[in-house]
Amino acid sequence: MPIKGLTLLSVASVFTLVSAAFAAGHLTQDQQRAMDARNAHMTLYSFNLGKVGAMVQDRVPYDADVASAAAANLAALAAIDEAGYWVEGTDTSIEGSRAKPEIWADMAGFEAEQVKLATATAAFAAVAGDGLDAMKAGFGPVGQSCSSCHESYRAPRE
Repeated sequence: MPIKGLTLLSVASVFTLVSAAFAAGHLTQDQQRAMDARNAHMTLYSFNLGKVGAMVQDRVPYDADVASAAAANLAALAAIDEAGYWVEGTDTSIEGSRAKPEIWADMAGFEAEQVKLATATAAFAAVAGDGLDAMKAGFGPVGQSCSSCHESYRAPRE
């Protein structure tokens, strides 16, 4: 084989290997959009949980309007269909993802956790504005639902 042909073959081989390595470590546009959406969704959960959590822990005074709004937001978030967020290939093998592969291996169990959260947040929204004691009682099942899902389907922070 002439030197020119060998050089071209070598360059093409290197390009192919580099392209494959790059693709293996990066997300498709659909995967990135799914991860961005679910990260935003979880950030909104955290934001609203923080407001009522501070009241539950007596770090800030109870405010019925703030509690009601945060609880309604949580219920609305839990009612959103998240199916499009959990695209294969966006688990903990991707930097920035804490989603365990168990989500895809046990989608029925994961979806059952989502139903539990939707039920708990709807019940919480119904009582969050009815006083601190009612809010604390309604918040318990929400926290339990979050914890249950995180234990099974979310990796710890590194």
